[in-house]
Amino acid sequence: MKKILTSTYKVRFQDCDPFNHLNNARYLEYFINAREDQLLENYQFDIFEIMRRQGLSWVVATNQISYFKPASTMETITIDSQLIAYTPKSVQVEMRMWDEKKSELKALLWSNFIHFDLKTQKTLVHSPEFARLFEDILLPVEETNFEDRRTSFFKQKPV
Repeated sequence: MKKILTSTYKVRFQDCDPFNHLNNARYLEYFINAREDQLLENYQFDIFEIMRRQGLSWVVATNQISYFKPASTMETITIDSQLIAYTPKSVQVEMRMWDEKKSELKALLWSNFIHFDLKTQKTLVHSPEFARLFEDILLPVEETNFEDRRTSFFKQKPV
């Protein structure tokens, strides 16, 4: 089973600031949309179907983002993502935005999602089925905190 999921997108004019750079807030939208698409395409994991049928979801608890280089209007970008950690009630995903050739890192994001029961409005322990999937796709990174991870990218390549 693939552990690093990848997709490409075009940066749209309406998502950019007056400098023709992707607006800072839009990075989160591009990342989340990419992860949703990747989960469905690669694992047939449809979070909206799960929400509709089971009343379960994952809500964002925290985001940590670092901007390396701007993504520009009409540029093709590559977004990859991976599950880097999980607990009985949460998942942590790393997402990276690159240029089309994956030679220049544009942004790095760590998102923590809490498993949530929409009916009771409370956090929830993952089912054994979800836990098995998470175990199969887990790909931890060496760094245990965001700043160390961010710094590791500075050391890998000139950005």
